[in-house]
Amino acid sequence: MNELKGTGVAMITPFNTDGSVNYSHLEKLTEHLVSGGVDYLVVMGTTGESVTLTKQEKKDVLKCILDTNAGRIPVVLGIGGNDTAVVCEELKNLSTDGITAILSVSPAYNKPNQDGIYAHYKAVSEASPLPIILYNVPGRTGSNMTAATTLRLARDFDNIVAIKEASGSLDQCTAILKDRPDGFLVISGDDTLSLSIIASGGDGVISVVANAFPAEYSELITASMNSDFETARKRQYQLFDLINLLFAEGNPAGVKCVLNFLGICEENVRLPLVQVSETLRSKLKEQLAQL
Repeated sequence: MNELKGTGVAMITPFNTDGSVNYSHLEKLTEHLVSGGVDYLVVMGTTGESVTLTKQEKKDVLKCILDTNAGRIPVVLGIGGNDTAVVCEELKNLSTDGITAILSVSPAYNKPNQDGIYAHYKAVSEASPLPIILYNVPGRTGSNMTAATTLRLARDFDNIVAIKEASGSLDQCTAILKDRPDGFLVISGDDTLSLSIIASGGDGVISVVANAFPAEYSELITASMNSDFETARKRQYQLFDLINLLFAEGNPAGVKCVLNFLGICEENVRLPLVQVSETLRSKLKEQLAQL
């Protein structure tokens, strides 16, 4: 799955002031990312506020992105949830045209143990018509998928091809990298840790910050993967303070604020999320001016 190496971007969903999806801004964002040099797009992830989109909106958003992308780079679709049967049913009925792989998050809220997480992904693997990227993000799900469980899934199911690791633990990432089967990809889910994970043998990132800075962040990732750590560190240090500010009041409110400054889309989010505070907005504007 070489097409999943490098810089993937977890796309935001632009909204109008009334909360409706702004498809013209979605087209503009897609073109911004593709022309900015990212390696693939990730649609309907957490950053896309997918849990607040209706079924029809999800179909329309995906179609808009696929049409605008026009096959230029791969597209990964997020399909996950805390009801295994519902996730599997969605996968079985999925039209796979234009989609390279599925990103499926570990179940949230239920807090399954490791056997439960394994059984969930076993069912997802059997239902999916496409390769699967596991997604471990304990800060959102309330449970951590351990390195042992990730490795067990990677060995047992041929169509489980990668993990987006957002545990924030380099130890956990290193444990997966150390014992992963051949061809299994380890993808960073944390923008500030991407360089470190790639230096340890990781395969890239699914990024939030690349929504706003696709060219600059892709340069960081490409340099890291080419072992040009002098260039990678330079970009990392340039972006480091801004990246931390982007997440200071939650995601995707921070990156939407910056995208608004850049003229890509408005910064509207859907409840229960709210826009960033005026204090953070001023800090983001100052950082952007410095860049």
